[in-house]
Amino acid sequence: MSETLHTGSPTATQSNRAGLNSPARVLFASLVGTTIEFFDFYVYATAAVLVFPTLFFPNSDPTTALLASFATFSIAFFARPFGAIVFGHYGDRIGRKTTLVAALLTMGVSTVIIGLLPTYETIGVLAPLLLALCRFGQGFGLGGEWGGAVLLATENAPPGKRSWYGMFPQLGAPIGLFLSSGVFWLLLHFMSQEALLAWGWRIPFVASILLIVVGLWVRLSITETPAFQKAIDKQERVEVPVMELFRNHKRSLVLGTFVALATFVLFYIGSAYLLSYNVKVLNIPFLEALEVQILGSVLFGLFIPVAGKLAERFGRREVLILTTILIGVFSFFLPGLMTSGEQGIFIFVIFAMALMGMTYGLIGTALAAPFPTKVRYTGSSITFNFAGIFGASLAPYIATWLQANYGMTHVGYYLGISAAITLACILLSGKEEV
Repeated sequence: MSETLHTGSPTATQSNRAGLNSPARVLFASLVGTTIEFFDFYVYATAAVLVFPTLFFPNSDPTTALLASFATFSIAFFARPFGAIVFGHYGDRIGRKTTLVAALLTMGVSTVIIGLLPTYETIGVLAPLLLALCRFGQGFGLGGEWGGAVLLATENAPPGKRSWYGMFPQLGAPIGLFLSSGVFWLLLHFMSQEALLAWGWRIPFVASILLIVVGLWVRLSITETPAFQKAIDKQERVEVPVMELFRNHKRSLVLGTFVALATFVLFYIGSAYLLSYNVKVLNIPFLEALEVQILGSVLFGLFIPVAGKLAERFGRREVLILTTILIGVFSFFLPGLMTSGEQGIFIFVIFAMALMGMTYGLIGTALAAPFPTKVRYTGSSITFNFAGIFGASLAPYIATWLQANYGMTHVGYYLGISAAITLACILLSGKEEV
C-alpha cells in the first residue's frame, strides 16, 4: 500500500491532460461538488429538526416524532456504503470525472424530489416512506461523491502538497452547513413559522437544482486525473475493485473506518443534535438556534486550512493524534457546557467546531493514503462511509436518547469513548497509512 500519487515520468498524454487541469480548476471542482452535496445533506438535517417531525410524523409525541425524524436522517448513512461500492467501482474502472457527475445527479435529484413530497396530512403513512426513500437516494449519491472529490484534489496535487490539496473538498462540509442553515435563517426572517411549515420548507430543496447546474458545469469542464490516467496506461485497473479491496486491504478498511469515528460523532453532536437540543430542550427560538449553527459552520471552515498547514509542517498523523486527544479531553467538559445555558452553548460550539475543523480537514487525505490507485476511489469511499454508519448515522439519535434517559454526562462519555477508539486506531496505523 502506498500513498504515492505521482511516480515515474508522465507520458505525453498525461502531460496534456494534467495541463488542462489547472490547480485552481481542480480545487474549485473538488470544492464546489462537495459544497452542493453537503448543502443538500444538511438541508435535510436542519429540516429533520425544525419541520419533519410535525409534517411527516404528526401522530407521535414530540420526542418520539423527533426520534422518528432522526431515524430517517440515519438512513442516508446506511445507503452511503452502497453508493461507495457502486460509484467506487466505476470510479476505479472508467474514471473519476464521469463517476463524480453521476453521483452529483443522484444526490441532486433525490433532494429536489424531497421538496415536492406530499406530507402525512395528504397521503398518510406513505409520506414518511417516500421521505425515507429519497433520503436513501441522498446517501447513495453522497457515498460516491466524497471519495471522488478527495481523489480529484489529491491525485492532482504536487509532491508535498497532498494534505493541503486534500483539505479543499473538505471545505464543502462547513460551506454546505453554513448555506443550509443560512437559508432557513433567511426563510424565518421573511415568513412566519406557520408559513415555513406550510410551504416555505420546500424552497431550499427545490432551489438546489440551481446549484446542481453549476456543479455539473464545473465537473464537466475538467479532465481525468494524472494518477488514474497512469493506471490506464499501465493497465493496472482491476475488474472488480471491491473484491480486490476486501481481499488485500482489509486492515486498511477496518482501521480507516475507526480513524474517522470521533470525527463523525463530534460533528453530529455539534450540529444536528445541538440544534434539536437548543430548540426542544433549552427552548431557544429557531432563529437563535440557527445562528448558533451558522457560527459553528464558520469556525469549522476556518480551522480546516489551519489543519492543512499544520499537517504540512508537522505531519498529518501527528496533527490527527493531538486533535483526537483534545477531543477526548473536551468530552469531559461537554456536560457542563451543555447544561450552562446559552453562554455554555456558545463556548461549546467554539471548541467543538474548532476541533472538528482540525480533524475533518485531514481525514480525507488520511483515508485515501493507504490504497493504491486501482482501488483508491472504492477504498477511501467505503472507509469514509463505514465510519459514517458507526459514527454519524445514529449520533443524533443516541445523544438524544442518552440525554433523555441518563443525562448529559453520558453524552460526554459517548464522545470520549469514540475519541479513545479513534486514537487507538491511529496509533495502530503506520505513518504511511494515515
